[in-house]
Amino acid sequence: MLKKSFTETQAFQQLQSAFAQIQAVHLTQLFEQDAERFNRYRKEWGPLLFDPSKTHLNDAVFQAMHALADELQLSQSFADMCSGVAINETENRAVLHTALRKGPDAEVMVQGKNVIPEIHAVLNKMRVFSDAVINGERRGYSGKAFTDIVNIGIGGSDLGPVMVCEALKHYQVPHLQMHFVSNVDGAHLVETLKRLNPETTLFLIASKTFTTQETMANAHSARTWVLKHYGDEAAIAAHFVAISTASTEVAAFGIGLDQMFGFWDWVGGRYSLWSAIGLSICLAVGYSHFEQLLAGALFVDEHTLQCDFEDNIPMQMAMIGMWYTHFFHYPTYAVIPYDQYLHRFPAYLQQADMESNGKSVDRNGKPVTYATGPIIWGEPGTNGQHAFFQLMHQGTHIIPADFIVAARPLHDLPMHHDILLSNCFAQSEAFMTGKTAAQVKQELAARGMTTAEIERHTPFRVFEGNRPSCTFIIEQLTPYTLGILIALYEHKIFFQGLLWNIYSFDQWGVELGKKLASAILPEIQDKHKSLQHDAGTNGLIQHIRTKSDM
Repeated sequence: MLKKSFTETQAFQQLQSAFAQIQAVHLTQLFEQDAERFNRYRKEWGPLLFDPSKTHLNDAVFQAMHALADELQLSQSFADMCSGVAINETENRAVLHTALRKGPDAEVMVQGKNVIPEIHAVLNKMRVFSDAVINGERRGYSGKAFTDIVNIGIGGSDLGPVMVCEALKHYQVPHLQMHFVSNVDGAHLVETLKRLNPETTLFLIASKTFTTQETMANAHSARTWVLKHYGDEAAIAAHFVAISTASTEVAAFGIGLDQMFGFWDWVGGRYSLWSAIGLSICLAVGYSHFEQLLAGALFVDEHTLQCDFEDNIPMQMAMIGMWYTHFFHYPTYAVIPYDQYLHRFPAYLQQADMESNGKSVDRNGKPVTYATGPIIWGEPGTNGQHAFFQLMHQGTHIIPADFIVAARPLHDLPMHHDILLSNCFAQSEAFMTGKTAAQVKQELAARGMTTAEIERHTPFRVFEGNRPSCTFIIEQLTPYTLGILIALYEHKIFFQGLLWNIYSFDQWGVELGKKLASAILPEIQDKHKSLQHDAGTNGLIQHIRTKSDM
């Protein structure tokens, strides 16, 4: 795998030249110059339409991006990842979330061993367990069927599953309610448990090492809650399962190893919903729907492996993101799903993207000299239109956006969906076209305003436009199409990491805070311990010590 950034390539010179020619061109001019622009740039693949026509692409830019993809060998690097090459070099690990989606007859070798049989053994265990819970065969300690499932995890052990369960709520098993607890703030657990019955509640503890501080604090408090009701340690095995690889710690907690669902060190947390971490998804919507989710992701994996840049949607997504981050210097990127079921999708992508590509050192150990991962954020439309779209339309920051919408709804209120679609398409049009002073003056004149009034009001009603966006249309939100959407962004993130010559699959930046928190905790609990931090941190700890005496 090459270890050079896009700025070190010959194609970068082509991109610079293309940028010089297009940077001052308004998006509306691109459509004026080419009436077939939409048809030339849009990609339709299975149940997905991808439309990047409202971005600053032209033939010169597209050709330079294609040359860059070839020069950096992006396709080969993706194939290497999928085949089990240890591309996570700082941790000496393969990166194989794609293997989790493959069929039982596939072969993916890691250290001389085909991992596919192990993957399908775990998947089968997930199927058997989730079927037993859903059918009422697996019950609590008192013999009652489960009515509530509580997933306790954090980061990738929470964000992915909760996003998918929310997105697929239409398909939810009706007699099981899902709950997710991630925050070590006791309020999160307390407010969840106060509505539940210990006899009908099943806990999933998701922690690879079974030592994650936040997760295990919540897990032990949940354990105490169950014990307080039953007064019998044997109840723990009936009401808790572990998603972990730490058999000693799991057994010490009171969970039988037959109720431990394992995964592997080549499954990164933020890419783990396809693994045993997805057990909550299986319980929420049934294993057959989880299989469809995997199938949708596999569809994208194969698309990405097979397609050259001309048709490769994730590769083009990555290039467009790099284009606006580096050349146009836009530091943020918004994801706006026009689908209430996808209301957690932007938050999920925040972790997937920002924890992956929030790096400032390249793969050669040198500081980067260019912007890397953008700030990812967003909310569902149409809510965002009544919140932050004002800044996106007329603010001083230009924010590229992805709009996501389904052609057909899952509900029987068609008028609502027509309104939703009209707003989605209108916003992408408004971002691009804006409104000129001449248009504003014409509108105000038609209202009967005087010339003086028109001149006074016009500056406030002008929209510059020229705000870029991509639009994704899926046929309908199903487990299959959701798998497609997630995998598209996963591979976009991977390709952008290659463009920036950074490692996307480690996250050393989160470790320092964990280490310091471990040192501070006993200092809060024991007010006689000496404080060895900076003056500001010492002051905060001392303040809390004072308040604890009140």
